[in-house]
Amino acid sequence: MQENMGNRSDAVSGNAAAPVSAIEERSITEKLETVLGNLPPDRVTLEEIRDLIGQDGLLLLSAFLTLVFLVPVSIPGVSTVFGAAILLIGISRLMGRNLWLPGRIARKTLPAENIRNAIRRGAKWLRSLEKVSRPHRMSGFVTAPMADMVNSCAMIAGAVLLMAPFGLVPFSNTLPALALLFLAIGLLQKDGLHILCGHLLNVATVIYFSVLIVGGGVAIREVFRRLAG
Repeated sequence: MQENMGNRSDAVSGNAAAPVSAIEERSITEKLETVLGNLPPDRVTLEEIRDLIGQDGLLLLSAFLTLVFLVPVSIPGVSTVFGAAILLIGISRLMGRNLWLPGRIARKTLPAENIRNAIRRGAKWLRSLEKVSRPHRMSGFVTAPMADMVNSCAMIAGAVLLMAPFGLVPFSNTLPALALLFLAIGLLQKDGLHILCGHLLNVATVIYFSVLIVGGGVAIREVFRRLAG
């Protein structure tokens, strides 16, 4: 009888191990589809999204949060909440600590269906990046002595740019979101070319915002000059 129980125990443990290995072998997009399927039907908090992905999936969580901004769908408050979360992820990576979210950000509720639809439409970018990624390409961007610090700082910079108050301006969220997505995929896949693209998109975002600020300043000055005249 003890032998039968031992065999049964081995069978159960064997069955339990299979799904875990299957999950670990899934692609990034398949993991995100699993997370999407487990989202609450009505409202969702950032805390719930974090718990679904897991504490060890910070880069996966970053990629997940950027997908909303890759399609022309406006969800009020998302860039601030998601940008703040990615900012904290970058800081966590920089300091080598687990992700901590302030209660106000963690419990901020957002419409689950809108986020689910936007992420599914934006996931085509993720699938494309995943298909063309090559592990250990241009490995200096991953393995160099200062690479972790530089890449974490780039994630922090991208998150700050995502939170910038230009939400109604075309591409103001898309450019930093793409930078963060390239960085996240590059770090997940150990692909230096994707990481380099992320850095370049951060620079492009800074240039774009500078043009907006300078152009807006010139326009305002011209308005005041005409009013004064």
